[in-house]
Amino acid sequence: MSLFDTGLPERSDKRALKTAPLAERMRPRTLDEFFGQRHLLGPGMPLRLQIENDDSASLLFWGPPGVGKTTLAKIIAQATSASFIEFSAVLSGIKEIKQVMVEAEKAAQFGSRTILFVDEIHRFNKAQQDAFLPYVERGTIRLIGATTENPSFEINAALLSRCRVYTLRALEQDDIIALLKRALNDSDHGLGALQLEAEEGALEAIASYSSGDARNALNALEVGAKLADGRGEKIITRALAAEALQQRVLLYDKKGEQHYDIISALHKSVRNSDADAALYWLGRMMAAGEDPMYIARRVVRMAVEDIGLAAPEALNLCLSARDAMHFLGSPEGDLALAQAVVYLALAPKSNAVYTAYGAVLSDIESMPAEPVPLHLRNAPTKLMKELDYGKGYQYAHDIEGKVAAMECLPPSLAGKRYYVPTGEGREKLLGQRMEEIASKRTRQEG
Repeated sequence: MSLFDTGLPERSDKRALKTAPLAERMRPRTLDEFFGQRHLLGPGMPLRLQIENDDSASLLFWGPPGVGKTTLAKIIAQATSASFIEFSAVLSGIKEIKQVMVEAEKAAQFGSRTILFVDEIHRFNKAQQDAFLPYVERGTIRLIGATTENPSFEINAALLSRCRVYTLRALEQDDIIALLKRALNDSDHGLGALQLEAEEGALEAIASYSSGDARNALNALEVGAKLADGRGEKIITRALAAEALQQRVLLYDKKGEQHYDIISALHKSVRNSDADAALYWLGRMMAAGEDPMYIARRVVRMAVEDIGLAAPEALNLCLSARDAMHFLGSPEGDLALAQAVVYLALAPKSNAVYTAYGAVLSDIESMPAEPVPLHLRNAPTKLMKELDYGKGYQYAHDIEGKVAAMECLPPSLAGKRYYVPTGEGREKLLGQRMEEIASKRTRQEG
């Protein structure tokens, strides 16, 4: 790799582009050709101003695949007349990058500027990311990193503080459609030479199914164009577009932020008693290939955290759904999880046990671990009896009302109430039962 390779072959070099995928051939070369990201690249917006002012600060682009992170880095290199070196953290090691940075430092002495673009920079661990720090601080290189993961969690804090982070969004459907139309009509770099037309709704279908990913949309259009051309047809119909797509592209990373975002949406939809939304987010996870047993575990958690004793049968239902999913597998078992999710959404809600147990753990953490009161201890030996183990214990079954007037908490917590039932579902009855028990205890004390 040459240090001074810009990574930007001229569009006039038709031999270099002839065999490239449509997405590569249609890659924007200027900001005016770029689609989407108006919140960053519109007139007066921060990233556009930084590019126009030739601001040399290092950057991190955070966003889903196919939204232009690599393209923007190349545009910046061209706009600022900088050498462009591209690495993928998946394919390259830190040793290779250090070598390039040393070369860039030498070139900088002669006034040459270098942009080092690292795709999927989150793949480097925190220690490896430290290697960039001295070169970024000295201005030897201008680092542009691209990541699909939240930089707050995946990027070294020291490196993060030296970069400006820009969040790129999935492209709007209108932007995808405009990009597809341009590719269909562009005779030099797109599909214009095939003289194809798109049936009404065909490009919209591709745009919808691409989930905001320009690369996937262009790949699908290219497949559709080849199918039409191979069959001697001149129109990309909606049916042909569907054939090219085969399956909707769902943005989902089972170990990344989408994984946590969507399970969070499912949980909060259940908590808010929105059965339709809960079913939708469940479907999104299942369609994207999430581990059904992970979902089942989280659904069981929802039953005990948000439903609790307001509908205690919810726990058994969710455990049964887990067993059914394990027994049947997907897709047959999917309905068991769907049934559980709908039930949880519509069930009465209570987090009283969840709150009570949290308060217990807080007291255990912050207060002395007092010994068990003597009257609650067993006394299986003579010595223990002589030490008053069990003395004063009242056997509830021998007492009228089956409630003894004795304290079961340590002295410092005597009278503390942790569990406060709500008036929802079965907990309303439990609250009445607690009042009845308190009344019996008061009578015993009297």
